[in-house]
Amino acid sequence: MPDTPAPSASQITTELLAAERTFLAWVRTSIAVASLGFVVAKFGIWLREFADQLNPQIHMHSTALSLPIGIGMMIFGGALTVLAAWHFSIVSRAIKKGEMRSSGSLVVTVTLGVTVLTFVMIVYLLAAAARL
Repeated sequence: MPDTPAPSASQITTELLAAERTFLAWVRTSIAVASLGFVVAKFGIWLREFADQLNPQIHMHSTALSLPIGIGMMIFGGALTVLAAWHFSIVSRAIKKGEMRSSGSLVVTVTLGVTVLTFVMIVYLLAAAARL
């Protein structure tokens, strides 16, 4: 097999800048997940106030699940930032060596995490709506 030519400085720069853009996209995603977690954590308070305004005689049952779900989302958002930095570091080193590896496990982990949190939120919202 013939040797592959070493990438030029321009190609390495282009690849590193693309990796940095990808890293920043992951950071934006983690900020969005953490922010949504904050909103979900406060959702229980808003839901109780809304129920009281609709009918003050009916006291809504506990909506205590919004706090742990929201905190879980905030933790997941923070973990995404750490995973993004770790992945960026690995990819940057690989680019500088002239190699490139994708990380399917990172994509699967993030996909499963977001899917599970979304499912938990849907179940929680449906249960909270049924109590109104």
